[in-house]
Amino acid sequence: MRGPIAPPQVPLAMSRADAFADLVQDSVERLERRWPQLAEIDFLVLEVPRLDGPGVPWNDEAVPLGGTVPSREGRRARVVIYRRPVEIRTKGRDERAALVHEVVVEQVADLLGLTPETVDPRYGED
Repeated sequence: MRGPIAPPQVPLAMSRADAFADLVQDSVERLERRWPQLAEIDFLVLEVPRLDGPGVPWNDEAVPLGGTVPSREGRRARVVIYRRPVEIRTKGRDERAALVHEVVVEQVADLLGLTPETVDPRYGED
């Protein structure tokens, strides 16, 4: 008899990428209560940042955990969270959720031209 160990609705069946995307979504929903304009921003999860593309200077700084792409020419603004760098820096789900939220807050603040503390008054308390 072959088949999945657990049905799809059970968390065991959720991939790490799906679980991470859920953490990002939870963070965004938490912020949307205070900032409804976030509904106009696309939030993306990518595995890793691309550091070798044209126009991307190589340096010895830390690998970014997230980034932003401002809106232009009819395209919506984007906030990108890089899954693997965040996962590497965390040990468990709670720690990962806290770092994801911190990165989302920082990127939203950058995009909106605000401080992270303005975007989420509890920023840095976790």
